[in-house]
Parts: sequence; structure tokens; C-alpha cells
Amino acid sequence: MKRRSFIKKTTALSLLPLVKPLGNFSTQSENMKIKIDQIASDFERQPLVRPFGFKGGYLTELWQAVSLMKTAAGTPKISLATQSVLYGDPAVFSAHSESAGNALMYALSERALQLTKTTPFNTPVDLLENILPEVKRYAVALTGSDDVNLNFIYNALVSVDNAAWLVYASENRLENFDAMIPALYKKPLSTHNTKVAVMYQIPYGMPIDDILKAAAAGYFVFKIKTGMPGSQEQMLQADIERLTRVHNALKDLRTLHTKDGKLVYTLDANQRYQKKETVLKYLDHARKIGAFDQIKLFEEPFPESNNDDVRDLGIVIGADESVHTEADALKRIAQGYRTLVLKGIAKTLSLSMKIAKVAQDNNVACICADLTVNPLLLDWHKNLVARLHPFPGVGMPMIETNGDMNYKNWSTMKTWHPVQNASWQQVRQGVFELNDDFYKRSGGIFMDIPHYENMFTRHH
Repeated sequence: MKRRSFIKKTTALSLLPLVKPLGNFSTQSENMKIKIDQIASDFERQPLVRPFGFKGGYLTELWQAVSLMKTAAGTPKISLATQSVLYGDPAVFSAHSESAGNALMYALSERALQLTKTTPFNTPVDLLENILPEVKRYAVALTGSDDVNLNFIYNALVSVDNAAWLVYASENRLENFDAMIPALYKKPLSTHNTKVAVMYQIPYGMPIDDILKAAAAGYFVFKIKTGMPGSQEQMLQADIERLTRVHNALKDLRTLHTKDGKLVYTLDANQRYQKKETVLKYLDHARKIGAFDQIKLFEEPFPESNNDDVRDLGIVIGADESVHTEADALKRIAQGYRTLVLKGIAKTLSLSMKIAKVAQDNNVACICADLTVNPLLLDWHKNLVARLHPFPGVGMPMIETNGDMNYKNWSTMKTWHPVQNASWQQVRQGVFELNDDFYKRSGGIFMDIPHYENMFTRHH
């Protein structure tokens, strides 16, 4: 078992001391700290239909990490994460083979899980706060990089955080997602939307015919990946040509979901644009071809280190990778960013609740973007997006999901979800329709998941 020997080798690093910051920010069950008694982890590799390109790189598979947690008196709680090393830290991704990068993230996840046994908690939010300094130190030791990106670290924490939420809900007898939200975060997550728009992702190489098929199926929000590989000049030229082709295909199509009947475009550059002038050239081209007014959001055009004010771009700019903390969110808002991208499936539900509160307090919008996650994690994420305020100009919240078009085994993976063929699992005319059953069952996230549970029983 190569992966097990890999983990064994990395445990030498686990002698780094655990430091717990002072202070507890819990809002529920003040007097009862939850103590994790048993843990376990595993993973499975899921191949992609074709290499998936973004950030100028390509993925061929995604590892699905599985964490198990149990209190002394409770039943085991199992939860998942989809690992994306390329999203988490492109430098780590490019410095290793694809499998080695995944193994590093998995080792970090295992270390975080070990730390939960010695870190009693009130809510998963304070659990995450308390283990994060040690997890960061371990990430530096594992990767050999002093500036390993926090997104890599958060991605490694997702299955641990999700399992902690399930334990927290069980220990406090909280039977649905609404009840599970701590009091501090209830306000920003208090809406029950009946419709959520699906952002249909258009990656670099997608044929125009596929885009037209999506429009014919009723999709009306199209997320266009920008930031093509190459130099800044090559990137801009390729992005401009791509936008022209996409807009020419979609410009005359209409939808019942928007006030003017036109389709909605969002852009995601994954921080590939180095300068504001380059973005302005791209947007000038969008104006020239008549696409500008349909662009409702431009996600993360600039690198994290870019501190330009974006108000003069004349378009809603969203912050995703550059927001690791509430302070980061406030900084981006001060720079004129009007949307915060929530990634409960990439940066943990705990952090996403905090960012949703910052957005609410500062009157900026949120959307939920994907990490190409599995079907069960999609419904974890749907629980988050379902409770957000409708996105301006769209009339409903927006979620991106692209697992169905990228996983080779998507149809099989769907059979591992505890709920089969519910109406709220189907995309209809580009929308998830969420009814009382969805909210009552919380998308199935509290139910048993035998396929993943069997990972921990097959060796006994």
C-alpha cells in the first residue's frame, strides 16, 4: 500500500508542537465541549473524462478524501472532500507529479484529523481556528514551501470540517442544516430560495456545439473561463477570440429567467491577469462586440498581490482565491470588489459562514463556485447557496457545478448519494428547484452513505 507507507513517512513531521490560540467564539452549547475519540481516513481516485484546464494547468483525476470521526458515546460520522491541488496551490501542483501533489494534500488532511483528537471544541468554527496554526506549520514542512497557499490548507481541511459539523449536529441533536448554523451566522444564511441558477462552465477547449446544447437545455448563466495559457499578450488575444466565438453563438438566444430575456455571462480568470490595463482591453472588446451588458460578474482577474481599486472597471468584480480570512474579505471590499465567492467545498463550511457574514454586514453579494466536486458534496454546497440572497441582475442565487461534465464515473458516483432522483437534484431549465423536501432533508447530508462507510469496514 504505497499511500500508507507515504503517510507513515510523513508522521515524523507530526512532532511539531500544537499551539492553541486563546479564546473561544462559540455560540451554542457553551458548557459542552465535544471530544473526538476515534478517527480514520481513506481516499479514492476518480478519473476525469478529459484533462481539465484552468490556471494555465491541467488535471487528469481528482482524489476524493474521506474522514471519519467519532465521540466516545456517538456513532461514527463520515464526510468527504474533493482534492484540487491545482486550485489550492499551482506552485505545489507544478513542483510535483499529479499523484504526489495529491498525496501531500491527503497527508495534511490526515494530520488535521489527528489533531481533532486533542482539540475539544464547541463548534467546528472554533475547532478549525484552534488547529489551523499547527496545520499550517505541517503544510510548510510537507511541501517545503514557506508560502504554501492557504487554499491548499483549507482544501485539505474540508473533509475534517464536514465530519466535525456532522458530529456537532449529532451531539447537539440538531436535525437539519438550519438548526446546525450557529447563531452568529444565521442572519446571512436565513433565506430559503426556491430556485438557484446553475452557472454552466465553459472551459478553455469546450466546442461551441456543446455550449449551444447547454443553452438548448435551458442553461442561461454561462461561466466563461478566461486566462488562457501563455504570455499576457497571448492570453489576452486567445481570451478575446474565445469571447467573440461564444458571444456570437449565444447573443440571439433568449431565456424567461432574466428581465431583458438575455443570457447571463460571468467570467473567471483565476488570477491570470497581471495588470488592470489588460482587463480594460478585454472589457473594451466585450463592449465592441455587444457582450459587455450581459457580463454580470468577473471573478478574480488579478493575482492576490494586486491591490488595485477595481471600481473603475465598470463591472462587478468577485474575490475567490484571494479571500482566506475575514480580513482578506474586508480588504477586497475596500478595493471595490462587490461579490465574495463562497467555496464551502474548497475552503470549508466554517470559513464560508464567516465570509457570508462579512458579505451581509457590508452589503455585497455572494455566489457559490465549484471545485468539480462529487454529487454528495454538491448537495452540501447547495445547502449553502440555497440560503444566500438572490444575486443582483439574476433574481436568484448562483451555483457552479461541473462534476457531471468532468467525471468519467459521474453516473456511478450519483448512486452513492443517499438520496436518488429527487426533483431538487435535477437541473431543470438551468435551475435547481428547491422544495420543502430539500430543506427538510438538508439535501441528504445527514443520511448514511454506505459506499464510503464500507471503506472503513472492508479490512475487518
